[in-house]
Amino acid sequence: MLLGEVIGTVWATRKDPGLVGMKFLVVREIDLDGNALTNFVVAADAVGAGEGEVVLVAQGSSGRQTEQTKGKAVDAVIMAIVDRLDVTKEDADLPEAALEAAPLVLE
Repeated sequence: MLLGEVIGTVWATRKDPGLVGMKFLVVREIDLDGNALTNFVVAADAVGAGEGEVVLVAQGSSGRQTEQTKGKAVDAVIMAIVDRLDVTKEDADLPEAALEAAPLVLE
């Protein structure tokens, strides 16, 4: 899974008939402090996410496991909108600087 922020929308008037009615969003990967990274992905939106929201993206065959994406030509899907992210030393093997940061709380 990828943790990211929605930064835009993809508009495509001509597409596979199975994708008609689906919304596609551009998601930029973020680190555990909420800082933007250089990676991005275009993902089908299964949860009604919007620009500026922090989301979880499933990729590959997992991207076809939601009700909206089953059997469709989708490689990435937004399957959750993140409300809060807590990371502690026991949770992850992270550099000390990342552990000292405050939790990423989204409102």
